Amino acid sequence: MQTQVRAGSPEAGWEASPPVCSSRPGGEEGERPFWRDALEPYTHPRLSRSALDLATSVVPYLGLFGLMYLSLSVSYLLTLALAIPAAGFLVRTYIVFHDCTHGSFLPTKRANTWLGTSLGLFVFANYLGWRHNHAVHHATAGDLDRRGVGDVPTKTVAEYRALAWRGRLAYRAFRHPLVMFGLGPIFALVVQPRVVPRSARPRIKHSVLATNLALVVLVGALVWLLGWRSYLLVELPTIMLAGAAGIWLFYVQHQFEDVYWESRERWSYADAALRGSSYLKLPKVLQFFSGNIGLHHVHHLSARIPNYNLQRAHDRNPVFHTVPTLSLADGIRAVRLKLYDEDQGRMVSFAQATADVEQAAPSVRPRRRRRRVGGSGALSG
Repeated sequence: MQTQVRAGSPEAGWEASPPVCSSRPGGEEGERPFWRDALEPYTHPRLSRSALDLATSVVPYLGLFGLMYLSLSVSYLLTLALAIPAAGFLVRTYIVFHDCTHGSFLPTKRANTWLGTSLGLFVFANYLGWRHNHAVHHATAGDLDRRGVGDVPTKTVAEYRALAWRGRLAYRAFRHPLVMFGLGPIFALVVQPRVVPRSARPRIKHSVLATNLALVVLVGALVWLLGWRSYLLVELPTIMLAGAAGIWLFYVQHQFEDVYWESRERWSYADAALRGSSYLKLPKVLQFFSGNIGLHHVHHLSARIPNYNLQRAHDRNPVFHTVPTLSLADGIRAVRLKLYDEDQGRMVSFAQATADVEQAAPSVRPRRRRRRVGGSGALSG
């Protein structure tokens, strides 16, 4: 079903039906997607506001990093306590980096590239490689036939049942919270970004190598100044907390019960944004540290909106008011969801998938017994 939407002024919002919308990123040939005009006023970065974002992200993070080092001579419990706000500001720094990759944080591509590349050293990320993978994620989110790049690996119930026991065990282990949020931060922030993709373009390969070299120099200098033990005692708890929070944020944005997944033939860019991306309503302090990324439905519909304009865009456009909304508690509960059930059109837990099989089994067994007793003719007619 195609929703008829008329673009209106951003102050008044635009008229819209519930979010079952049409078109791929470019719409039909020659057609301008309905959201472009309505959201265009929010896509312009403001230097003063961007500067404030920097002043309330990377600057306090660096300050807290220094305080954590100084606190080592007092009490490591104090160091760990300081790691909590430091991790929050590191997540906020990651959001600024993320906005740079979308070209939404500063007015020019060159400025976004320079700032994003620099911030990438703080968050252990390669700018060009991350930008490419994340662009693929935006172009394929919710598409069952194009999974695997820039998303949380997700299998359907049918795919999971078809796996051998080793495959099921590996998938269960990967999706376990202790692995995803315990080992995940080290893998996602430290290990995976260091790998040079074989299929990547030469420019991205060179960029990954250059980032790795720059990190060797930066980390080496810090180890030389602080000592390897002090560096690890400060860095590890910070990236573990920030990484776990970041993985959880990314997880709940596209892993909730009624999330949108469709085959390539039926997939819609707008539906993937408005039905496949959650509105995570966090307490204001957590919304601040997460850089408004909980307004993920707005971000996926128009990635050129800087993080500090997402709330205004949501509030002033009624089409966003009926999107899937999660509370903090909902987001925590969503961690139990592991598989997508194509028949039911929803995410389910391993236990739910198993229960569905057991409930369906009785309707199958009597038919098998009748075949054995009465022959093939017993079920005809």
